[in-house]
Amino acid sequence: MRTLLYYTLFLVLFFHLRAPGQTTNAAPVFQETKPEKGSVEYNSAIAAKWAFVPDPRLPNVLIIGDSISMGYTLLVRRQLQGVANVYHPMYEKGAKIGQPVNCGPTGRGITNLDAWVGTTSWQVIVFNFGLHDLEWHDAAGKYVPPGQGKQNSPPDLYEKNLLQIVARLQKTKAKLIWATTTPVPANSMARAQGDEIVYNRIASKIMRDNHIAIDDLCAVVTPNLPKLQHSPGNVHFNEEGYAVLASSVVISVKAALAVPEK
Repeated sequence: MRTLLYYTLFLVLFFHLRAPGQTTNAAPVFQETKPEKGSVEYNSAIAAKWAFVPDPRLPNVLIIGDSISMGYTLLVRRQLQGVANVYHPMYEKGAKIGQPVNCGPTGRGITNLDAWVGTTSWQVIVFNFGLHDLEWHDAAGKYVPPGQGKQNSPPDLYEKNLLQIVARLQKTKAKLIWATTTPVPANSMARAQGDEIVYNRIASKIMRDNHIAIDDLCAVVTPNLPKLQHSPGNVHFNEEGYAVLASSVVISVKAALAVPEK
């Protein structure tokens, strides 16, 4: 009786393992995994994405800005292929070597501008500071709601810093293009909606007084902001949004280089 029971269990197990669609020696299934942010593999992939070989016969264009500019720089580079070499400040050492630098607020710009400009002969420089200047932080540097803690650069300091940045960039003899600060949507972390209007007003006066061209990126995306932004309350953009910004920058750069539109 016990032998019959063992035999029955063996048959059940055998036919279960040999059921249609199953096999006892099936190959393991591997799922593709993305490298963890900050890992060597991740950093290498980003560096490879941004790497390019400049054409010494073409004019050089430098784009200085925060993560918004980082979102459209590669698109601008692609659209200006054969017209200009398009650069962005990059990390030259450390774990992030070869990755673009978030140029942040005007204070960071003043500290690093000499290194970002370097010794390259620039024909055009597109620049922006603003979204990080109007941020609010606590004493530890963490984001806080607007009105709490303090702003990175209150309007009067922003004006002072921007004047210093403009004076430094003018020494390059490049044609300068100011990109206005893009919109701050409602419920944006550490930023007050509408502050970009105040900061853009300050910046625009400085640019007009110094005869610097203005690419009004804020006006370009504002009419369709919900459609173009990354998500509600996020100052960043989706692919369509960055494409819109890139197209505007390309037009401005071509105008500065006196490249005729096709």
